[in-house]
Amino acid sequence: MNRREACRVFGGALVFPAILKAAQKKSLKLNYTLSSALYGEMALDVILPEIAKAGCQSIDIWRRRHGNQREQIAEMGDAACQALLEKHSAQISVSTCYPLGPLGLQEEMEWLHQYGGKVIVTGSGRYPDSDPVGAAAKAQVKTMLETLKPHVAKAEENGITIALENHSKQLLYHPDALRYFAEYNKSPNLGVAFAPHHLHLFEDEIPSLVHDLGNENIPFMYFQEHSEGIFVKTSKEIEMQQLPGYGGGLDYRLIVAALRDIDYTGLVEIFMHPVPRGIPILPTVNEITAAINKSRSYIEECLVDTA
Repeated sequence: MNRREACRVFGGALVFPAILKAAQKKSLKLNYTLSSALYGEMALDVILPEIAKAGCQSIDIWRRRHGNQREQIAEMGDAACQALLEKHSAQISVSTCYPLGPLGLQEEMEWLHQYGGKVIVTGSGRYPDSDPVGAAAKAQVKTMLETLKPHVAKAEENGITIALENHSKQLLYHPDALRYFAEYNKSPNLGVAFAPHHLHLFEDEIPSLVHDLGNENIPFMYFQEHSEGIFVKTSKEIEMQQLPGYGGGLDYRLIVAALRDIDYTGLVEIFMHPVPRGIPILPTVNEITAAINKSRSYIEECLVDTA
């Protein structure tokens, strides 16, 4: 065997496993939805054109105190809203309803259903404690699931999934509660609005929690991280660190790798909280959309790095 033949045979033997490994790597295409709250109380007609500009496929409608687009729709009426959506080739996929809580969503489910929306995001509430761990988390998660049965039935009837955020000072906060939720939840119409920024005390567990919950239990996920600027007025630079790619400490490569592992098909939302709530995160529409795109570019780089 001459040198050229040896390189062809043995070089191919080395390259083929690498090609096979790459081919076996799961693909992941993220389905972005745009939070109306990032634009404060700007008019819906102003925000809708930004959906496509921000690389999103749909919009998440927020209400006061974080935005007022849901109130805008109530004021203009559903026929006018439908016309606006058609004008901008826009789709409502999510209604975020923290004030209503998990037991107050019946009418909102019917409202969202008429728009073809699929997810309602709210908090998990307290049953009866906040932040339970261990045996208390197990017992309270089972109680919550029992209490939610008629509401989940209503969600099934309307083709809606209720997504409960793992919010601090509520039931689904501690990793124990999230893992018990994954163990005992049996409905595809109930899941977690997975929020890494509320897990900053358990940051190392975020990838394993994604695995433990699985695609079936995460219909919606925030791309947001913890920052000093979430709750207190600080510099805009620090406040913006809630957004992926703005200098925060969260490694999204680990997150997107975990999402790839579970064949994630849910919605993702680039998000942050301004202080005070209800104002735009930046002064102009163009600046806000550019900030979202900067974060989205970072996330897409993480996808490439982990492919």
